[in-house]
Amino acid sequence: MATGRTHRPATRSRGIPEATVARLPLYLRALTGLSERSVPTVSSEELAAAAGVNSAKLRKDFSYLGSYGTRGVGYDVEYLVYQISRELGLTQDWPVVIVGIGNLGAALANYGGFASRGFRVAALIDADPAMAGKPVAGIPVQHSDELEKIISDNGVSIGVIATPAGAAQPVCDRLVAAGVTSILNFAPTVLTVPDGVDVRKVDLSIELQILAFHEQRKAGEEAAAAADGAHPAATRRGDSTEQGPDGDVPAVMPA
Repeated sequence: MATGRTHRPATRSRGIPEATVARLPLYLRALTGLSERSVPTVSSEELAAAAGVNSAKLRKDFSYLGSYGTRGVGYDVEYLVYQISRELGLTQDWPVVIVGIGNLGAALANYGGFASRGFRVAALIDADPAMAGKPVAGIPVQHSDELEKIISDNGVSIGVIATPAGAAQPVCDRLVAAGVTSILNFAPTVLTVPDGVDVRKVDLSIELQILAFHEQRKAGEEAAAAADGAHPAATRRGDSTEQGPDGDVPAVMPA
């Protein structure tokens, strides 16, 4: 998933923690699903389960928004959708440029969820002259020579980088120099930006590596359980005297 800071100075000044801001899109997604099913109200427990958090954390998060629900009734779904959308800035129109229209950039351009969430793809930009003028998702690709003019003409403050790693930092520098203050980076590299510019990085390989770690650990636990069953006299986990900060040390530790 995306990592980094979210560009919400107004939210920060209101004292809403970054961890809460990061969970607001999860609540909004769950609420939007309820709204589409015409569900009028939802309890904190139901919404927390749908968003994948615990209900106490959800209630704390909503308290920062000044929303406390009604005892015995729960939260008004439509009002919460509006309230969270407003807090995230999604009641505005945010023009976005996507730089790098290869397979990933083209897939992002074709994503239908931007418009419904307050984002408008203002331009698609690529350094390949052969791409210039070709329509992707109904939008003609423009050459990167026009990047600064495109940003100025469209009032763009959010840029998406979907270039190869080697091109990402130069593109980032040009975006920042042209006035872009928030960047979503899909390139497999870490970007350096000045203060006042926020970057969120999406690295699919890192996410897959984290999943591989969990798969390896599950396989180790299953192997340990199978060995335990085959040798009843073996020491069980609860009999171990070796303790860690969170209890018994697992029989098999991940690599």
